[in-house]
Amino acid sequence: MKKILLASTSTVYGKPYLSYLFDELEQLYKNIDEVLFIPYARPGGISYEDYTAKAKTAFNEINKKLVGIHEFDKPKEAIQQAQAYFVGGGNTFVLLNTLYYNRVLDLLKENINSGKPYLGTSAGTVIVGKTIMNTNDMPIILPPSFKAMGIIPFNINAHYLDPNPDSTHMGETRETRIKEYLTFNSIPVIGLREGSWLQVNEDAISLKGNLSARFFEKGKDPIEITPNGIIHPVKY
Repeated sequence: MKKILLASTSTVYGKPYLSYLFDELEQLYKNIDEVLFIPYARPGGISYEDYTAKAKTAFNEINKKLVGIHEFDKPKEAIQQAQAYFVGGGNTFVLLNTLYYNRVLDLLKENINSGKPYLGTSAGTVIVGKTIMNTNDMPIILPPSFKAMGIIPFNINAHYLDPNPDSTHMGETRETRIKEYLTFNSIPVIGLREGSWLQVNEDAISLKGNLSARFFEKGKDPIEITPNGIIHPVKY
């Protein structure tokens, strides 16, 4: 049975890293002693060591040991032997490229599908979708493909922002960009607002948190998905 939590963000404004998810993480990692952290997204270009240290501080709060994949000589063995996973945010292109480079993307998918618990935040959430084509990140590196794990049957736009009616910015909104994407592509997209997350199990994908999510399908008007409910527009 799949055990997946996909958060739009790791940090809610004014709260410590991951702290708003602690109750959920205690349930996700119940009976798990050690979690494998994949720091490949490198937010701000920080080192794997510094990123892992930050994540370890949060996991200490829920009494779970965290170990970085870079601490292993063979990434494939690290993923295969791990009890559970956490893939943090940062640059989605860098993350996916590194997973391809180390030839572990498919292996990670297989282990998640087998039931090993998985937490993704931001970029780590986006790669669970069909492709990374709805990330907000700059393409500072070109992966072999935009194809991601495809564990869920749509793409995710993390950190989704609604248009601000008081803004003088004349550029594109998130909704405009997603609609542009759907003129050329048919994979649906969910705009996941800050502080929201998706809970994935074998039977359904549920939206959790206090905010609705915006769901986009080709040729249809966007709809709002009710918080804390099952996502119905997608057959899972």
